[in-house]
Order: sequence, then structure tokens, then C-alpha cells
Amino acid sequence: MATLYTEQSKNVTKTWLLMSVFFVVVIGFGWFFSYYYGNPNILYFFVAFSILMNIFSYWFSDRIVLALAGAKEAKREEYFDLYTSVENLAITAGLPMPRVYVVQDQAPNAFATGRDKNHAVVCATTGLLAILNKTELEGVIAHELSHIGNKDMLLSTVVVVLVGFVTIVADVFRRNLFFGGRRDSKGGGGLFLIIGIILSILAPLFAVLIQLAISRKREFLADASGALLTRYPDGLANALRKISGASQPMVRQSGAIAHLYIADPKGVSVGLPAQAGKKIGGFFATHPPVEERIKALVGEGK
Repeated sequence: MATLYTEQSKNVTKTWLLMSVFFVVVIGFGWFFSYYYGNPNILYFFVAFSILMNIFSYWFSDRIVLALAGAKEAKREEYFDLYTSVENLAITAGLPMPRVYVVQDQAPNAFATGRDKNHAVVCATTGLLAILNKTELEGVIAHELSHIGNKDMLLSTVVVVLVGFVTIVADVFRRNLFFGGRRDSKGGGGLFLIIGIILSILAPLFAVLIQLAISRKREFLADASGALLTRYPDGLANALRKISGASQPMVRQSGAIAHLYIADPKGVSVGLPAQAGKKIGGFFATHPPVEERIKALVGEGK
């Protein structure tokens, strides 16, 4: 039976696996470019690039996430309820006090980021703080702290950077194939070119699907862990109902970090009916349907 400890270990393993896959994919593009243009230096560049991006994604991904979200550090005296909720629940969870940030946005939402528990950040929107009472806010904070405790953040935050760079590399690759100087297509080069174009189109799609699949699975575990932390699952369940009822998109949106939020920043997925998850749209959703999450927390009909 899986425990929180095995889940944490799995997340670390998945992170290193993801970074290894990124390394292979980028080098694969580099080899293709190198072959296509007959220049081995291109491959060397891509090897160095993939190594640097892995290092960069580990050390600086939290700064990228906060910048994309437009988050500002919260002062204790200004956001006392938020700050003390994070502080008290972090003590209960046995976690170091994370930094607390706020996004000035009327759409209710929250997320956690950072490479480990010693460099963690919990962020909430002003819209969330405006509509939730104390127990509901604690439910959301407990959910985000559970992402930290379960080591979801390392995996999810690294995904932000790596998926973004795979998309950029694939886009550059396609542009060069269509508009750049081309090798002679003798000896099957035409087929090779077609395969390269197909892969450059599919690579970003698969990267995004991996990102979304990781997000949906981790949300259920964070909901359950957060409910255990507060010992009051109705707090988070009621918060999800209010967030779902708002259905308000965030002013500042970035698809790269959508999976980090407790609800889809577009104001869509968290409010979808459960049956939507069975449709194609649900397959591309960043979050599980809200009814399924509430049912898992408090049971059906509550």
C-alpha cells in the first residue's frame, strides 16, 4: 500500500526521470539539426544547453513561477490571517515556514512552488482571501502545504521550465526546417525531414499532456493530505465550492503554471461537472472535476 513516504520518493524519482527525458529530447533535436546541416558543433551546443537548462530549472524555477504569476511577497501585518494560517499549519505539518506571497487578483486561487521544503513559497490571490472564512482558508493552505510535504513542488515546478523549453526548441526546430538552409534530400533525406517535422509537432503536445496528467493526480493526494492536516475536510470542500462558484478567470494567466494552482486560472476546470472529465475536454483539463474532489473529501451528497 502506498504511503506519503513512498509517494514522496516517487516524486523525486519522477523528477530525475523527467529531467533525463528532457536531456534526451533536446539532444535528439540537436543531433537532428547537426545531421541536417552537417555541422557537429550544433550537437555540442544542444548537449551544453540541455545540461544548463536542467540546472536552471532546479535552482531558479520558483523565481520564474512567481514572476509569471505576478506575485509579491506578503507582509505579516498586512495579510495577518494568511500569514498566521501558513505559520500555524506549517508547524503542525512539521515543515519550515515557507515564504508567503500574494497575487493582486479578484479570482480566488492559490499555489505553492519551490525546489524543496526549505525553499518553499505559498501564494494566494486577494480574491481568495476575500471570499473564504478562516476554516476554508486553512483548508486551502493545508492543501498547498501538502504539495510541499509530498514533494510535489519539485516535480511540478521543474515541469514548468522543461515543458516551456521543449516547446521553444520544437518551435525553433520547425521554423528552421521550413525556412532555413536545407540539406540535400538524397538518400532518404525527405523521409527523414518529414519524421523530424512530425516529432517537432508532437513533442510539445506530449510534454503538455505529461504536465496535465501529473497535475490531476497530485491534486487528489494534496486534498487528502490537507484534510488530514486540518482534520476538517469540510473546510477544503467548502473552499472548493466557493472557488468553483466564482468561476472567474485570473487577469494574469500563463498556461505554463496553470497546473500549479488549486483551481484552473482560466476559471473553467474546477467548475466542470464530473462527467466532463470523461470527455476529450476533460483529458486536457489542468484539474480534476470539482465534484470528484469534494466527493473524495466528504462523500457523496454532503
